[in-house]
Amino acid sequence: MSQSDSPATDFSFALLSEFVRLGVRHVVLCPGSRSQALALAAAELERVGALRLHVRIDERGAAFLGLGFAIETGFPALVVTTSGTAVANLHPAVLEAHHSGVPLVLLTADRPAELRGIRSNQTTAQPGLFGDAVRLCEDVPAPQGGDAESEAATDLAHLALAFATGLATLDPGPVHLNLALREPLSAAVTLDAARAVPAMLAEAVVADGMAFRAPAVCVGERDDRVASVLPIGHGPRTIVVAGHGAGAEAEATARAGGWPLLAEVSSGAHFGPNLVVAYRGLLGDADFGARVERAIVFGHPTLSREVPALLQRDGVETVVVSPTGDEWFNPGHRAQAFARRIDVLPLPRRSIEEEREARTWLGRWVTSSRNLVDAGLPEVSPFVPTRLGLDGKPELSAQREYVRTELAALRTPVTRRMLVDAVWRASWPHDRLVFGASRLIRDADRVVPGKRILAHANRGLAGIDGTVATALGIAIGSQAPGRADAAPSARGTTRVLLGDLTFLHDAGSLLLGAGESRPRIQLVVGNDGGGTIFDALEVAGTAPRAALDRVLYTPQAVDLAALAAAYGWEYALAETRGELDDALTSPPPSPSILEVPLPR
Repeated sequence: MSQSDSPATDFSFALLSEFVRLGVRHVVLCPGSRSQALALAAAELERVGALRLHVRIDERGAAFLGLGFAIETGFPALVVTTSGTAVANLHPAVLEAHHSGVPLVLLTADRPAELRGIRSNQTTAQPGLFGDAVRLCEDVPAPQGGDAESEAATDLAHLALAFATGLATLDPGPVHLNLALREPLSAAVTLDAARAVPAMLAEAVVADGMAFRAPAVCVGERDDRVASVLPIGHGPRTIVVAGHGAGAEAEATARAGGWPLLAEVSSGAHFGPNLVVAYRGLLGDADFGARVERAIVFGHPTLSREVPALLQRDGVETVVVSPTGDEWFNPGHRAQAFARRIDVLPLPRRSIEEEREARTWLGRWVTSSRNLVDAGLPEVSPFVPTRLGLDGKPELSAQREYVRTELAALRTPVTRRMLVDAVWRASWPHDRLVFGASRLIRDADRVVPGKRILAHANRGLAGIDGTVATALGIAIGSQAPGRADAAPSARGTTRVLLGDLTFLHDAGSLLLGAGESRPRIQLVVGNDGGGTIFDALEVAGTAPRAALDRVLYTPQAVDLAALAAAYGWEYALAETRGELDDALTSPPPSPSILEVPLPR
């Protein structure tokens, strides 16, 4: 590309082209005047097939969309905005990415130095706006033009990705590049796809092991208290806790040690023979929780009060494991050891009594958990005929009874337990499942059986922000053409289970403009008319009911069918078990909303 009449355009093309060469494939863009050079450069790169561009009008949703891409692909997306309040709207997603360790690169346009501090329109102090939540903040001066700035753009892309992916600091997360741009803000430039794209993509570097040029002083910095690898013996009565994002390593550790696995539903470890689903009830039991001597914690536990209470109890040794990051789950500051990885030592020689005790320790947790879960099954279950006639076939009366029972079961109104069971049962490894920060994720965490599927929730700060946008990023990323591991869009579905307030909080992300990807995604909205999660708080037993409803439950009566129609999404209503099963097993091929009325 030759130089144009706009240094802003030249710098933008150089910067985005280097990001593409380094493996970036998704750019999320919000319109704006100051960012027009970046926007037009991204549009041109999309035209020649170098990247996928996603345009949104709301910066908050755009940032969460970028977060979803990073969660699905493991590599950062670029989020491009103009100046002013546009930048501030990125903050919720920045905080979630920070606390979840998700890579994200923000490119925010800004005024040049001479226009700052004079009350120029849409100008505020953007550098440092996100505080300690970003791994890197670079305030880049307005380009003047020349080959040296092209080289600077290349170095800037390397630096940003090194810090975003954690290769510079072992702490992946968001990065902020604040780009001052001076008029003329853009110029017409076109690329020759036959030459430009191969030049960028032929050398495209994959994410794993990418050698970004980053300051050597940053590489490998660690806390002195953290063990790189910590050997763990079989020893005391041990449990393995898998919080959000723990991953399969937690399950493997529990299996290697023969220990109970207390894995949250979005942990990535909610499977395997050692899984204890009803861990909350058992942790409060004297025969179980009170006997725990050691807890090995992976990920970020957020769905129960029982786990933090256990880890703060005297006599419980806590070992916290995290491969990256410098924030450690440590309630009460009681953890005794921190490690990037642990190795379970080979089984020692043990007596018959010791072997029996170890097997009993695991077996009682797993068996008792299954009994607790089974005790909460719905009363209505399929009737199985047992009476046989002389010909060996079921008697006619038994057949009729079976049909009546089946019909009654299908007509049963949907309960929360039924809803989470049905969504979990309908999801498979080629699908994606996203939970909102609603009551329903806690309901699922209490009851759904082990299953190795990809389940996600924004649990870094556990806010309801951006759930629809995050799920759209996961859906589009998982169904992207050309991905070697992508399921065909006709098979893979992204299901999103969320409450009505979480859904309405991000309703703006339903807007998919002309030319935007429309993935196979099904938003399953459990609609109980407000925030029933607050009914479980202690205050619900003491506060005046009217005040509780007004300021916490916050009742709503939005017509979700009309909302779906307004944004061009398909809509269905499931009031019975039969309708729910049909809707989940045969979702539409385009974005859809499934409303499921629930009692308060």
